Amino acid sequence: MTEHDAHFSPLTRVVAGGRPPHEQNAPVNPPIEMTSTYYQVGPSDINTYARFTNQSWEGLEEVVADLEGASLPGLVFASGMAAIAAIQDLVPAGSTLLIPAHAYMASVTLAKTLEARGIARVIRFDIEDTDATVATLEEVAASYNLSPETVNYAAPQVLLWIESPTNPMMEVADLPVLLAAARRLGVVSAVDNTFATPLGQNPLAMGADVVVHSATKAISGHSDVLLGISVTSNEQLRAAMYAHRTTNGAIAGPFEAWLGLRGIRTLGLRVKQSSETALYLAKRLQEHSRVVAVRYPGLTTDPGYERASAQMKNFGSILAVTLDATAEQTDEVSRTMKLWTHATSLGGVESLVERRRRHRAEPVSIPESMLRLSVGIEDAEDLYQDFVQALSALEK
Repeated sequence: MTEHDAHFSPLTRVVAGGRPPHEQNAPVNPPIEMTSTYYQVGPSDINTYARFTNQSWEGLEEVVADLEGASLPGLVFASGMAAIAAIQDLVPAGSTLLIPAHAYMASVTLAKTLEARGIARVIRFDIEDTDATVATLEEVAASYNLSPETVNYAAPQVLLWIESPTNPMMEVADLPVLLAAARRLGVVSAVDNTFATPLGQNPLAMGADVVVHSATKAISGHSDVLLGISVTSNEQLRAAMYAHRTTNGAIAGPFEAWLGLRGIRTLGLRVKQSSETALYLAKRLQEHSRVVAVRYPGLTTDPGYERASAQMKNFGSILAVTLDATAEQTDEVSRTMKLWTHATSLGGVESLVERRRRHRAEPVSIPESMLRLSVGIEDAEDLYQDFVQALSALEK
C-alpha cells in the first residue's frame, strides 16, 4: 500500500493492505515466518528473538491500523485480554481507572484485580449519562492536578475505559464528548471497539488515545483463533504497550496472525451482511409477544439511536433481547434453537446466542432473561424462524 491508496474505500483497503509488493514472482499473500530466533553476529538489535518481532504479525497490524486511522503500526497480541492488559497494566500505584457499569466482564475483572492489589481505584459509571460521566472525570482529574501538558502516557494516573456499544447491554456512549473531555483534562482514554469493528466506527478520529480489539471476534471472523490488537497514534503509548507485550510474552503465534489476516479480508462483506440481518431481526423480534425489550442501536426507538447514527457507519451485528420468561425458561429457549448456537463469543460467520447472567461475574443489573445475539451471515429469515420456533417452548 502506498500513500495514494488512502483514497481507496476501507472496503478496498481491508483486502489490499498488508500484502507483499507487486513484484515479479512475489507471493500474493505474506508468508508465515515460523521461527523462534534469528541469526545475528555482533551487537544485537530488535530482530534477535521472536518474542520481539515476527514478520507474520505485520500485515494484520498494518491493516487494522490503517482502518482505524492510526499513524503508527498496530500491535498484535495473543488474545483480546492480552491487548487489554497491555493498556490497563500501565496505570501506576495510586491511579484511578474509570470503567463502565456494563462492560466486558474480563475487562472489569482485570480492573478489579488492579484494585485488589492496591494499584488503582476503580470507578464504575453509567456510560449513557454523559453529563455525570464528565463531572466524574473533572473531579478525578482535579484530585490529581492533571493537565494535557503533563500526561504520562506510559503510566497514566487516570485511565478512562470505554465500550460503545457496551457488552452486553448495547448502551451507546457519546464518544466525541467523553473523549474531548478526557483530552481537555489530561486523562488517557481507551476504547474497546470490538463490537463496532473498524468498519463501524473509528474512535481515534473522535479523540481516543488508544483503540483495542478482541481480534478473536469480527476481525478474524471464523471462531478459530485467539488474537488481540491495539492501535494508537501516540508514540509513547505504543512504546509502553510494545514493552508490555515483549516483557510479558503476550505474543501471537505466526500461524494465528496469518489466520487473523486471512479472516479480515472478508470483514467488509461479513459486516454488511450481519448488520443488515441484525437490524431485520431487531425489528421483527421487538414485535413478538414474548419479547420484553430489544436493545440495538439501529432501531429508531433505541435510546442510543441518535448517538449511533451520528458516530457509527453501521450498527453492528450484536443485539440484546430480553424475554418475558424466567432464567430457566430462557435457557430452554436457547437449548431449543437449531440454527443458533449457544456459545460464549461473537463476531463469527455463525450466529451465536447466550444468556449472559449464567455467568456469575455479570452484574445483577443485567436481566436474567436477556439473550445476547451475535448475528452471523446465515439467511435472515432462517435465523428469525429458528428463534420464533424456540420461543414456542415458552407456551408449553
